[in-house]
Amino acid sequence: MNQFGLGAFASLISGTATAIGAIPIFFTKELNERYTDTLLGFSAGVMLASSSFSLLIPALNIANYDPFKVFMVCAGVLCGGMCLGLIDKVVPHFHTIMGYEGRSSRLNKVILFVIAITIHNFPEGLAVGVSFSAGNFKDGLAIAIGIGLQNIPEGTAVAFPLISEGVSKRKAFFITLFTGLVEAVGGLIGALLVKLSTSILPFMLSFAAGAMLFVICDEIIPETHRGENYRISTYGIIIGFIVMMVFDTML
Repeated sequence: MNQFGLGAFASLISGTATAIGAIPIFFTKELNERYTDTLLGFSAGVMLASSSFSLLIPALNIANYDPFKVFMVCAGVLCGGMCLGLIDKVVPHFHTIMGYEGRSSRLNKVILFVIAITIHNFPEGLAVGVSFSAGNFKDGLAIAIGIGLQNIPEGTAVAFPLISEGVSKRKAFFITLFTGLVEAVGGLIGALLVKLSTSILPFMLSFAAGAMLFVICDEIIPETHRGENYRISTYGIIIGFIVMMVFDTML
């Protein structure tokens, strides 16, 4: 399988990991908030380490101290964050804690919640697709495993709010799976862009990192630090960061 196919396939597999996190809904109706915040913190830590070790460091290595390419990396981080910020501001969506965001809409709350998770998952798929297209199989595999790993607790955090909104367990499971499959779209786009022009590789790697950093800083951390579980969530972030760092080092 070529690099393009690997990027698309790996992002698809990583995305389906969200379904694993949805499995507990078939055994219990509620999930302890402290446990949820810890899991989300872990996800943030994995994403933070993925952005650093699997995206930004490879991008800087490709730049090889070339001032123009280093500028591309910096611009990519900024553009990735600003792009997600614009989408977050314009597209109507709903967060269980932060409430409604984006433009006003008459769409059902469940649909708006799914849109929010879709926005959240897209840059993760983009990161996997771009990493494999970079030609470094080890970095691509590391970030694919990391994203898949953090998608499991993320799937749990998606499924239970759907249940609380009256969605059936079966439907909540498949909605959660769908939000993960969005990553495959991001993977395809990322792999395609790099395939069309390898010269933009440093920019695309850093763009994916910037988009993920926006999600971490603007959504996950604020949501897990609004209640009384902020300290355990912080430890979750640290543990997630360490786990992904070890994965990246071993691979």
